[in-house]
This record gives sequence, C-alpha cells and structure tokens, in this order.
Amino acid sequence: MNEDTPVFVISRAAELAGMHPQTLRQYDRIGLVSPRRTAGRGRRYSMRDVVTLRTIQRLSQDEGINLAGIKRILELEMQVERLERQVDHLRSLIEPGRRVFTADPRGDVVATRRAPRTPRVAQPPRAITASTAAVVLWRPTQGDD
Repeated sequence: MNEDTPVFVISRAAELAGMHPQTLRQYDRIGLVSPRRTAGRGRRYSMRDVVTLRTIQRLSQDEGINLAGIKRILELEMQVERLERQVDHLRSLIEPGRRVFTADPRGDVVATRRAPRTPRVAQPPRAITASTAAVVLWRPTQGDD
C-alpha cells in the first residue's frame, strides 16, 4: 500500500490527524483537503491526506496562519513538487544526448562512459623565475628609446 491509497474513513482520519470529523468536512468543502470518494460518496482519506491534515493543524495552531494562507502554502508546495518532477524528467531526456562515442580497434562505433569532470580551480599566475622556461619578448615602443 502506498501513501496515496485511500483507506481511512473520515472518523479514523480525523482521529489520526487530531481533529474533529466536522473539521475535515469543512476542509473538503473549501478545497483544502479533498479525499477520494467511494461509489456511495463516502470520503476515503489516504495517508498523504492525513499528513496534510497534520500540516494544516500545525500551520494553523502553531504558526497562526489562516486557512487562505495555508491553502496557498499547500498549492505552492504542490507546484514545487510538480516542477521537481519536470526537472527530473527533462534531465532524463538530456542524459542520452550526453553520451560519448568512440571507435573500437575494428572500427565499430561504441558508446563509452564519459569521464567525470574535475572542477576547475583558478590558478594564481606563476611568477617568472630563472628556473622556468618562459620566454619574454620585449619590443621597444617609440617612447621607450
């Protein structure tokens, strides 16, 4: 059973969330937590719904946030989750295009693993000393004569 499976009747969900069943009905009416319905229109809450109800309770009681604010917070959290899933999906589409191909000794093209990139570290400029093999070329300009 996963956390989205609707298994709890309203009385049990209310008990698990530490709320009165009438509060859950009100939250359903205003769209704060909308449980799934049975064929007979009975509410069935999932474990995710119960966790959301506990979050609502905490935000309301401990943080003093009104229901409109809580609804907006929950909407934004859902939007963040959707965007994270979208980013994961887009990354999965990019990965196949980042493969490296080489030719084996027979000339066949084979996919190889890309070596991990090492982070570039800024190197301070090296001082020119007598022990280096650097060559400095100086050309006088008109004002240097």
